[in-house]
Amino acid sequence: MDERLAYRVLTGPDDRAFCERVSAALAEGYELHGPPALTFDGQRVIVAQALVLRREGEWR
Repeated sequence: MDERLAYRVLTGPDDRAFCERVSAALAEGYELHGPPALTFDGQRVIVAQALVLRREGEWR
């Protein structure tokens, strides 16, 4: 198994699929890092969410 990154950013259209990706990352032990960023590409809202992986014994 590949080691998970300590920091990652998910991006995509603001839809159910994006929310499912964020939810899956949360279930894997990631935590939200700050609020989401939103923009509009002329047709749809695009969202970005940073996540950090907390390892046992690290600060919270």
